[in-house]
Amino acid sequence: MSELSIVLNGEPRRVPASVTLEQLLAGLGLDPRGVVVELNRQIVRRPALAATPLKDGDAIELVHFVGGG
Repeated sequence: MSELSIVLNGEPRRVPASVTLEQLLAGLGLDPRGVVVELNRQIVRRPALAATPLKDGDAIELVHFVGGG
């Protein structure tokens, strides 16, 4: 299986070559409703996550919502 090299929240990481942003989140155990996804400095809206494949060298930043009060 071939892999891609990406940067996830500033850390190098290897992922399967055919992974989408939605699959990446699922693999990390993250609910897309509680995360803002930035791909190469552009926000990716939730409806586009499944249709956005990762490419070698992509930089992904994930920002989690934290509840509290």
